[in-house]
Amino acid sequence: MTTVTAPSPLTAGEKGRAGDKFFSGLTFAAGGLILVVLLFVTVFLVVNAYPALIAGADELPSQTSFFEYVWPLVLGTLLAAGLALLMATPVAIGVALFISHVAPRKLAKPVGYVIDLLAAIPSVVYGAWGMLFLAPLLVPIYDWLHRYLGWIPLFNDPSATGRTILTAAIVLAVMILPIITALSREIFVQTPKLHEEAALALGATRWEMIKMSVLPFARPGVVSAIMLGLGRALGETMAVALVLSSGALTWGLLAEGNNTIPAEIAANFPEASGLRYNELIAAGLALFLITLVVNLAARWIVNRHKEFSGAN
Repeated sequence: MTTVTAPSPLTAGEKGRAGDKFFSGLTFAAGGLILVVLLFVTVFLVVNAYPALIAGADELPSQTSFFEYVWPLVLGTLLAAGLALLMATPVAIGVALFISHVAPRKLAKPVGYVIDLLAAIPSVVYGAWGMLFLAPLLVPIYDWLHRYLGWIPLFNDPSATGRTILTAAIVLAVMILPIITALSREIFVQTPKLHEEAALALGATRWEMIKMSVLPFARPGVVSAIMLGLGRALGETMAVALVLSSGALTWGLLAEGNNTIPAEIAANFPEASGLRYNELIAAGLALFLITLVVNLAARWIVNRHKEFSGAN
């Protein structure tokens, strides 16, 4: 008569390998889910945008070809996001350095909390603030700029309401400021202390230490933070829609006009039907491609400097 013995329990090593396999499968599924969602979004945009892309100018509600319709929106989107990035990046990096390397701890913590709090404010609140408070406040400044710098085309024809692309860019700059600041701050504090102490021991000033040790170490992370802020600025909808009064494309920063793709979609999508619906989806596809190019450029910039570490 044969006896059946129970299987021996898993050893600690076997349990560890089983846990590794489970964790590996879980992370693989999570990564695959992201790709599947991205694929579905891409297919949805392409399928629904195709009728507008092939339609003639006389068939579309705008009575122009799709590229003539979307080109001003693309330029307005890039202009607003680019201006916001130019204004927010120096301030954000300066605030992050102040919190991480300059301010005493008792002051750095409250400033950090305030910066984090800015990121929690809804975009519609920023839009209402920009439309009702900031825009009228900027009208005298725009008049002053036109009076003394009106010979520059960018400062021609100031708006009487202040609802211009420059006002929208200022609102966007305030919105992306906490994103760039918070990420940059966390990267700055990870700079190897040996690098900082070595620079100071050699007689470097605090600014020279930051320039030689902190900024080179944090460069890839800061670039990533800036690109995340740019992505937020490119995709912002309600704040820009509330601030801007739609109009034709103009290169004047102080004049009314210009619009962005997200604001155009938000303003017209609820009542859209037929080819107008496809036209707006196609505009969304253009924004999707812009953000894809921006992220690829950011990845390329980061990879150029990924060899820098605390050991070199």
